[in-house]
Amino acid sequence: MKIVLATGNMHKKNEIEEILKNKNIDISTMKDEDILIDIVEDGDTFEENALIKARAVKAYTKHAVMADDSGLEVAYLKGAPGVRSARFAGETATDEENNDKLLSLLENVSKEDRRAKFVCVVALIDEEGKEYVFRGECQGTIAQDLMGECGFGYDPLFFVNSLGKTYAQLTSDEKNKVSHRALALKAAGEIIDLLSQGGQG
Repeated sequence: MKIVLATGNMHKKNEIEEILKNKNIDISTMKDEDILIDIVEDGDTFEENALIKARAVKAYTKHAVMADDSGLEVAYLKGAPGVRSARFAGETATDEENNDKLLSLLENVSKEDRRAKFVCVVALIDEEGKEYVFRGECQGTIAQDLMGECGFGYDPLFFVNSLGKTYAQLTSDEKNKVSHRALALKAAGEIIDLLSQGGQG
């Protein structure tokens, strides 16, 4: 079975491929399938945005489609940046600009008030058009400074308390055991297995 990812983010593709490497599926991207469309993510929740992306791509392919929407929620900032995580410092913000803004807003904020969680919602639409939604969360705190060279986005600032490291300090194997995206994809695993065993693709 082929699953088309509703993303152009190669970091996400690589991470998803690694997490689902034992599944009987082929993973493709919008670019691979020549689905060159702009998708407006104007939902108020991760669930809404994931479904917006999945439905938009499904209109152009007979294959199953998977989309995810993810972001960082900081308790002190009342859940911000949330669904605007990628655009926190502006519509065309870089990872560095987003991280700088987050650190600026949390300047002099105590560790206890820097609690945060990464959230990922995966939307899966099968070949027949049936929709499934799965959610994964990882709890942590926002570090005082950037730490680590791996990962992307807010990874150098997201400190996983149980491991004593930021996302960006974890190996891919370590991250894929605890990350929000890994947990959401693992929740989707049973459905993916059922669909792939059904001879679809």
